[in-house]
Amino acid sequence: MANLSVNIGSTTFKNPIFVASGTFGYGTENPELVDISKLGAIVTKSITLNPREGNPPPRIVETSSGMINSIGLANIGVEKYISNMLPVYEEMDTPIIMNIAGSSMTEYMDIMKKVEAVSSSIVGYEINISCPNVKEGGMEFGVDCAMTEKLTGKLRKLTDRLLIMKLSPNVTDIAAIATSSENGGANAVSAINTVVGMSINHRSRFSDIYTTFGGLSGPAIKPVGLACVHKVYNAVNIPIIGIGGIVNSTDVIEYFLAGSCSVQVGTANFRNPGITEIILNELNNYLDEKGIDSISSLIGSVKTHD
Repeated sequence: MANLSVNIGSTTFKNPIFVASGTFGYGTENPELVDISKLGAIVTKSITLNPREGNPPPRIVETSSGMINSIGLANIGVEKYISNMLPVYEEMDTPIIMNIAGSSMTEYMDIMKKVEAVSSSIVGYEINISCPNVKEGGMEFGVDCAMTEKLTGKLRKLTDRLLIMKLSPNVTDIAAIATSSENGGANAVSAINTVVGMSINHRSRFSDIYTTFGGLSGPAIKPVGLACVHKVYNAVNIPIIGIGGIVNSTDVIEYFLAGSCSVQVGTANFRNPGITEIILNELNNYLDEKGIDSISSLIGSVKTHD
């Protein structure tokens, strides 16, 4: 049996198959559908400072080889997350990574301060830097190198836990944003978040999403995800968590070859909440068949023609 363990910062995960933020709730919703103890980690849905109802419906639509969503960060807010969810995580043996979203640098910091002020078993934070920064004229943190590095640095000072910056593909140079994350003290980056997309009903002539634009995910974005991961791999020395269109073990292998040290399964969870167990079994079989002792040996080993 191959060694599936991976290291990110000072944390060792038993396997590289995580579930992505926004696709697995708070990590407690599907006990009868999936054995979460087999997961490498659970990344919870984004938590904001205050509760959010999210965007009006319709906010999810299926597309060719994927889906578009515009949920609008609906969540219970950090206070209820602390009181309702952190105690539950103490009873779980699966590593929990808390995803944080904010609309200003202060909000990100306030959320982390509140969580750090209490005892909890979470292993780290994934920072969603694709949200509008209203205090900077509507700019997104994730498209500005200086803002990304500044935010990462401020959050780094607040915690000794894993700090993972989640990168947006909707940028000119994702490698530069990743470098800024590394310079700010991030332990890792996750790539990628959703791609901006739009769907239209030709009969009604209405957009299928209330907000017009949403985040495209699923198999349709895997080539974008692979390209972004490989660009980032060639630019930074910190681990990369690959995201985008993963539905089977072949996808996992491709992300490792591109430079990932682990992956997050997202949209596939909506079709089959137990897909991660299937992928994990397939992955074990593949590595055994190929005689690969450790999955980490595959990281960044893609052969290019240049």
